[in-house]
Amino acid sequence: MAMLGKAVRMSRLVNPKSNKMMAITVDHAISRGIAPMKGLMPIQDTINKILVGKPDALTMTKGIAEHCMWENAGKASILLKCSSYSPVHPTYDIAFGTVDEAIRMGADAVSIGAMTLGDYQAQQFTEIGKFSEECMVKGMPLVGHVYPKGESVPKDKQTAWENIAYCCRGAAELGIDIIKTTYTGDPESMAKVVESCPARVVIQGGDACNTLDDYLNMTKDAMDCGVGGVTMGRFVWDYKDISALVVALRYIIHEGYSVKEAKELLVQLENDKNYDAF
Repeated sequence: MAMLGKAVRMSRLVNPKSNKMMAITVDHAISRGIAPMKGLMPIQDTINKILVGKPDALTMTKGIAEHCMWENAGKASILLKCSSYSPVHPTYDIAFGTVDEAIRMGADAVSIGAMTLGDYQAQQFTEIGKFSEECMVKGMPLVGHVYPKGESVPKDKQTAWENIAYCCRGAAELGIDIIKTTYTGDPESMAKVVESCPARVVIQGGDACNTLDDYLNMTKDAMDCGVGGVTMGRFVWDYKDISALVVALRYIIHEGYSVKEAKELLVQLENDKNYDAF
């Protein structure tokens, strides 16, 4: 029965038409500080605008879920973020949530992170192993935010496909069902990452994306090379029309829109504000 529970929850995270997942993350305050995260203030308004665009899921901590999801219950799956790094321990995700909390809150997945290839990989992998076992017993999908940003990895190697592949394969071997990681920068090398990993690989928004074109092109290239979806945050809720951008991204991810078609849709939505038509 536990495995059936996991399958039911996974079915709510993955679109049956595209076999892709689209999640938006709003869990950045602990890891990056709240002052720079202007798009997350006020958080209730941001969440409401995201949900107008109809993503499959939202990644958030338990406190934000309790404060902000009452009026939005059932509008999207909750991926309950149960760990975080911080400005004072940037290579060590500390667990602060539990699987039982996720179940009580109606979440469809538990989310936990790790910074690999560094001084604290062993401790983080130990924690993930415990979460993985409990998630399996209780029928809860496990999402891992896993990046090669440990002390042994130079900054210019954090998107090297070999390091990204190490993250993804390691996460799969620990029992993570959906692995969020960094895009390598091109579809050919990202395809190697996907091939190396039997679990679903999804990408974050990308620290290297500076413009709307960068962002949309990365999303389209990733979908075309076999990536299983996205869990994106900062660029989305920093955009001038959050709801419009969520819709446009959803049409790339689930409807196969080209970048040109998505940009045309985005312009139309920004002008007409008819988000519900899509």
